Amino acid sequence: MPAITRLSQRSMAFVLAGGRGSRLRELTDRRVKPAVYFGGKTRIIDFALSNAMNSGIRKMAIATQYKAHSLIRHCQRGWNFFRAERNEFLDILPASQRMNDQNWYRGTADAVAQNIDIVDSYGVDYVLILAGDHIYKMDYELMIEHHVESGADVTIGCLTVPRAEASAFGVMAVDDKDVITSFLEKPADPPGTPDDPDVTLASMGIYVFKWDLLRDMLVRDMDDPNSSHDFGNDLIPELVKNGKAQAHRFTDSCVRASNEAPAYWRDVGTVDAFWKANLDLTNFAPDLDLWDRNWPIWSYSENVPPAKFIHDEEDRRGLAVSSLVSGGCIVSGTEIRESLLFTMVHTNSFSSLERAVVLPRVYVSRHARLKNVVIDRGVHIPEGLVVGEDPEEDAKWFRVTSGGVTLITQAMLDAREASL
Repeated sequence: MPAITRLSQRSMAFVLAGGRGSRLRELTDRRVKPAVYFGGKTRIIDFALSNAMNSGIRKMAIATQYKAHSLIRHCQRGWNFFRAERNEFLDILPASQRMNDQNWYRGTADAVAQNIDIVDSYGVDYVLILAGDHIYKMDYELMIEHHVESGADVTIGCLTVPRAEASAFGVMAVDDKDVITSFLEKPADPPGTPDDPDVTLASMGIYVFKWDLLRDMLVRDMDDPNSSHDFGNDLIPELVKNGKAQAHRFTDSCVRASNEAPAYWRDVGTVDAFWKANLDLTNFAPDLDLWDRNWPIWSYSENVPPAKFIHDEEDRRGLAVSSLVSGGCIVSGTEIRESLLFTMVHTNSFSSLERAVVLPRVYVSRHARLKNVVIDRGVHIPEGLVVGEDPEEDAKWFRVTSGGVTLITQAMLDAREASL
């Protein structure tokens, strides 16, 4: 197919990145969920944006709302290479009461509706709606091709999940051609699929529309006082009932670490899930391949020196085993195992970190022992702090999850210090 006719060049990606992600607790006190750090040097939103770019899409918009400064600054620094003269765009669209002086974004559909004029200016035929808060690799052009070939009004990206776990998702019943016959929000008894009654198709929050059709629906929806102005609650059920809605299985367009690797998709929406997904990268052969130069994850990269490991004495040896250590880190006489250190972390002698996810610019003082922890950005760990050995003591000062992971922030440490 000649490059000029590629569907990706006739499409745009509209990324919904306004939700707080409150289940991440204090990690989203200062930043929206898509701006949360992941994988040593990236942010969560980089996966949706990189997928779009690697798929050939060069027109993107990001709708922001909750505590958006960190996200906006990241996109300005790391995604500022689009050139309008090449018909490339990345617009950041904060909720700014553009339609009137009362309404912010009232729902996912309203976030697009309030920016109809901007989407119109792109001159595209197809709009790809994306959630900005999941970790995965996917070739969106294959999904757009499926949408066009099927003649659907909307195509929905779907995960195959066990029926026993599907009640936590918006799910769909399909016929033998994966045409959606019903769309159900968190049902008690999820439907199976025609080819396997033990699994269910769950929505990924990824939709493809022809822009003319979506535009008309959005205009009508804005004036409907009974609408919640949401894709999943309003627009999608209407098209399932009165149009043609097509399911697109993630396995048909996912980008795998290898031919044998599973299709990788993660919602890192809880502290436990965030911790586990980060530490999964330290596995010998992780299911998510960050080393793939054919499908890179683009991001803002600070200009920092290489990581440094110093001291080689008994009980004072700078080392890391089964770990990822980012640039700018100084591991000074610290033993690190099964951990992930983000940029510019500095650890000191006689300390140890085990199964730790340490966000940027954390300072770990001497004689600290930290196990099964997530440490927020910029935290100063005091000398001799022990976390991960006594859950009851940890819970007095920090947030301990149901999975036994301890989240540490500077505010928690300050409160602890003030009470001692």
